[in-house]
Parts: sequence; structure tokens; C-alpha cells
Amino acid sequence: MKKAPFHMSLPCLSISKTKDFYMDVIGADLGRNTSRWIDIDLFGNQITFTKSGDFNFSYRSYKFEETVLPAFHFGVIVDRELWDSLYQKLMVSEYEVTTEATFLKDQVGEHVSFFVKDPNGHMLEFKSFLKTKDMFRQLTDL
Repeated sequence: MKKAPFHMSLPCLSISKTKDFYMDVIGADLGRNTSRWIDIDLFGNQITFTKSGDFNFSYRSYKFEETVLPAFHFGVIVDRELWDSLYQKLMVSEYEVTTEATFLKDQVGEHVSFFVKDPNGHMLEFKSFLKTKDMFRQLTDL
């Protein structure tokens, strides 16, 4: 499949706090924007945040291996160097990093992940695979 950037649109509580988090903390670029919505360039992917009221999602978590994870989340797969840099930066920020773990240890698809909640309550995952080629491989592909 040809690689293509994705677009996702999410509700947001505060345009200014969202802009500060994604630009100043994460280091993303600002795209098109108004006082009611902003586009964020998150590693070449377009995330649109639209000012809204409170929102509610059911099934807030699920279990993967022995770890409870947020069911509703989105994320970016980055190389280990960038993952380490973002992790260190966020650990000293005002934002709480949760669920830092290694998944599928010694298996196809081994990766490290951590989650951080943005100012709107969205869970953002940063993931780095031990072997990039294993990102879509099944255990049966061995």
C-alpha cells in the first residue's frame, strides 16, 4: 500500500491550549487555522481540532498483554531516538505520561509505547518498533 498522510478531526476544549501543547511541547507545526479550529502537522499527518463542548466516549480502556490501555487514542510511530527525546521532554513537562511499556517482548512487533493526555483529554500514543519492518507483520509471517 502506498504511504499517505492521514487526516483526523477531533473535538477540542481550548484552541490556545491545544496549539501550545502540540507546537511548544510536542514540536509540531501549525497549519491552517481560525479562532474555531486549527490544523496541526503531526509528523506529516493532519490533525484538525475543532472547538467544542465536553465529549464522552464509552469503553475507555482495554487490556493488551497485562497492561490496561486507553481504547480511544491516536498516535505516531517514530524512530527510537525521537521516541526517547519526546519521552524525556514530556517527563519534565506539566503533562502526565502514562503507560510507558514494552509490548510483544522478543516477538514480531516488539515496540515501546507511552501515552500522554493532551489538553482536550485525547490520549496520544508515541510508539517505536524494535524492527520497523515488523510494523504490519503477523506472527504467522515468520
